[in-house]
Parts: sequence; structure tokens; C-alpha cells
Amino acid sequence: MRKVFELCSFRFIMKLAVLFSGGKDSSLAAWIAKKEGHELGCLVSIVSKNVESYMFHIPSIDKVKIQAEVMGVPLILRDSEGVKELELEDLEAAILEARDKFGVEGVVTGAVGSVYQASRVKSICDKLGLKSVNPLWQMDQIELLRELVKEKFKVIIVGVAAYPLDESFLGREIDDEYINETIKLREKFEINPAGEGGEFESFVLDCPLFERGLRVMGFEDFGEKNSWRRELEVE
Repeated sequence: MRKVFELCSFRFIMKLAVLFSGGKDSSLAAWIAKKEGHELGCLVSIVSKNVESYMFHIPSIDKVKIQAEVMGVPLILRDSEGVKELELEDLEAAILEARDKFGVEGVVTGAVGSVYQASRVKSICDKLGLKSVNPLWQMDQIELLRELVKEKFKVIIVGVAAYPLDESFLGREIDDEYINETIKLREKFEINPAGEGGEFESFVLDCPLFERGLRVMGFEDFGEKNSWRRELEVE
């Protein structure tokens, strides 16, 4: 399976669109692509109305606008009703716009282990004559978190959806202490440390792609028991 979704060719330089959620995985994937010499032609973000979307990140997704501004990269933003499979049509339309408007040759995703997500993006890319590039595919999840710290990403948790996670995790920064805690959670509760199973959602406040860091000016939390999300106000 790794061969199917390998980062499809960094052997030549491409202009790429980034399937961007504002979270750690898509941001790290974009940074790796840029470090390899590729041009980030645009970001592609989908705002889904379905909080249970199989494809798209939900918490604070509307804040990708300010992230795009501090990255200095154009943003294609589309709304979606979030109906399973039909939401892929919205994604395809956005990727088509990226190809036609910005001349991108491929699409970067932050897929780590979700065959559902990676295979569907690859199918769209194949249809549109684009490369599907997955720098994080099957990366060890602890290694991924440590790479964020090493590369000086400032990432906070904005969503949880698994026992024993609760509202107290919202706003936590991914640092060495957090990583050690997630290792213990994996051992005791079989929770994916990087949230690949949807256990965690994240938001990037600063990273090497940003011209300046973002500040949290306020927030509102929604949820109950072990399912929570935080909507941020940032500047």
C-alpha cells in the first residue's frame, strides 16, 4: 500500500496545490514539499457543513484565510454540504480550479494512514492529469509529532473525539510533554498519537511557512463528554 501513495515524485520540481486544513499534517506536508524545492501554487480548502465529514477537517476551518495570508499563498476556498462521496465533487471542482487558474501540476496532501482519503484524492488527481503527493504517508506518528517540534511548528489542539480525551485537551500545544502523554495514551487506550483516527484535530499558529505567527484572541468550545471542538479567533 505504501507504494501506491508514495510521495509520487520529488525527482523533479513541480508547482503544487496543497489540500489545506489549517492543521498540523497539511502544514507539515506543505513545508516538506517547499523544502524539497517545489513551488506552492495555491492552497485548497473545503468548508464542510457536516461535522462528521469523512474527508475534511472541521474545527476553525474558516481561519485558513488568515493562515493563507501569512503564508503569502493564494487560497481556493469552497463550501460543501459534506454528504459522503458527494463532497468529493466539491473537492474535484476546487482542484480543477487550482489546475486551471494557477497551473499546478500536482496536489500535496497531509494523508498519513487514511486509505479512504488518500485513494480518493489520488483518483481525482489521476482524472485531472495531476500528481498526488503524500510526503507523510505511513510516517511513524510519534516521529511526525517530533518533527513538528524540531521544525518549530506551534500547533494547538482544537478538537478531540475519543475516550478519555475531554475539554481539557483543547488549547494544548504539541510539545515534548504533550508527545510523551500521547505515547502513554496509545499504550493504555490505543489512541493514535497523531490523531490519525480522528481522535485529535489541530490548528497551526506558527510554522516556517508563515511570515509571522498568529495570536489567539478568543475562542468558543462546543461539545460534551469525550467529543469537543474549539472555534478560534486569531489575528
